[in-house]
Amino acid sequence: MQTNHSISVDCAVFGFDGRSLKCLLIKRDGQDLKLPGSLISDEEDIPSAAYRVLEEMTGLKDIFLKELSVFSDPFRVGKKDLDWINHFYGVHTKRVVTVAYYALVKLDNKIMSHIREKEAFWKEVDSISVLAMDHKDILNKALSMLSRDMTHSPIAFELLPRKFTIRELADLYKAVLGVEIDNRNFRKKIIGCGYILPTGEKEKGVAHKPAAYYIFDKHRYKREEKKIRKLNFINWNE
Repeated sequence: MQTNHSISVDCAVFGFDGRSLKCLLIKRDGQDLKLPGSLISDEEDIPSAAYRVLEEMTGLKDIFLKELSVFSDPFRVGKKDLDWINHFYGVHTKRVVTVAYYALVKLDNKIMSHIREKEAFWKEVDSISVLAMDHKDILNKALSMLSRDMTHSPIAFELLPRKFTIRELADLYKAVLGVEIDNRNFRKKIIGCGYILPTGEKEKGVAHKPAAYYIFDKHRYKREEKKIRKLNFINWNE
């Protein structure tokens, strides 16, 4: 694959394990941690390169992906990182501009197995302090956009299994937004919102009282979408 020497894509890939928000990371040369990314090829456009990176890392083709920003600081890649890029890709470049994205995936056994085969791993977002190049800046910007998007669109359901409990949904919002949620009021709003519906099923084999499962009805949401400026089960004044 012939690569463009100066343009890359980098992806902040998020997953939720029911307790904490995680980000997919790669260990470069057994030491530095970085986000998944790649120089683009001469035969592909930038979104195609991002989807290629995601499919290679996760094994998934149908994945939520949103463009984040262009990172073009002339000094965003230092000498050490440039040396690695030139060696790894067999190129000679003095500068790399990257187009950053964030992606959301549902964590299950299949994706976890694929990622282990790629020698990548999930790390809790709150515990990530240092990344190679400017990838920590990319991650911070991705988290900011994810938080904003979650209050205005139903993308939270891209991180949850098809059937979920109200507790899991509340824990996801807590993990991403870092806010406390009034569980009783939250539950009341979920039941009344009209597009999160009970399945009639409950958890099995749990030590606590089994919780009811719900699903997100995309078609009902779309019928109401024009009326919704902000998700009506979220109230940050609680």
